[in-house]
Amino acid sequence: MRLLFTLFVLLFTQLFLNMAHASPQTRVSADQRKSHVNSVTPEERRKRKTVAAKTSKKTKVAPVTEKKTQEKASKSKKVSSTELVKRKTTSEKSVKTTRAESKKEKTLRTTRAEKKTEKTTKSRTLAKNSTEKVSKKEAYGRHRKGKKLREEDTKPITLSATHKKRYQHAQQTAMTKLMHQVGKPYRWGGTSPNTGFDCSGLVYYAYKDLIRIKMPRTANEMYHLRDAAPVKRGELESGDLVFFRINNRGAADHVGVYVGNGKFIQSPRTGEDIKITSLGDDYWQDHYVGARRVMTPKTIR
Repeated sequence: MRLLFTLFVLLFTQLFLNMAHASPQTRVSADQRKSHVNSVTPEERRKRKTVAAKTSKKTKVAPVTEKKTQEKASKSKKVSSTELVKRKTTSEKSVKTTRAESKKEKTLRTTRAEKKTEKTTKSRTLAKNSTEKVSKKEAYGRHRKGKKLREEDTKPITLSATHKKRYQHAQQTAMTKLMHQVGKPYRWGGTSPNTGFDCSGLVYYAYKDLIRIKMPRTANEMYHLRDAAPVKRGELESGDLVFFRINNRGAADHVGVYVGNGKFIQSPRTGEDIKITSLGDDYWQDHYVGARRVMTPKTIR
């Protein structure tokens, strides 16, 4: 009992002390606050109000700025999304354009190839036509062996009286020039009456001033002359050139001029003179190659 009583007394004393300590401090602090508030001047109160207003404004502005930044961010996101969409569209367009360009290039290539093939076919056809025309026009020389002459060449040419006289006069002058050389000696490379003649030099001397064709100098070139029409042996006329192959030099290595009645004038070889020989002799028949007609109404001057 004594212990309980002592404990109760102690607790009561502690509570009393605590109450005594607490009550004057609170009163003092309240009095101090009142005195402090009373001591503050109205100017300081105004300053405090302005500061408080500013802080409130700042606090109000801050969320606005935050809102603005958020809006800008959203706009930037939208812009970026639109840019991405635009980029996608542009990339798709570029892909489409590249495909279209590739298609165009393919079509152009195909058209160019077709044009080239058409040109080649046209050029080939033109070349064939030109060769056919040339083959039709060319009635002379070695390129005409075994080919038929055109009907125009076989048809008789209607000549005027003056042109016929000119043609006959040219034939007579050629034959007289040749006949005046009978008995003159053979001369290798000779082309004039003063020095003598070889076989082709005699023919060159007789025809060079009477026809418009440039007369060759050798027998082989005369045989291949394109402007000289080939003549069959049964259709020979005076003035036609007759060719022979004696020494196996080219297609023809000897030439003479047919004078009619199965005879021709020639300058045979060294040691012999210019003479008239029969074409029917076995030697000349064995070496005979062909005949060409140099002087025609078209070729005379």
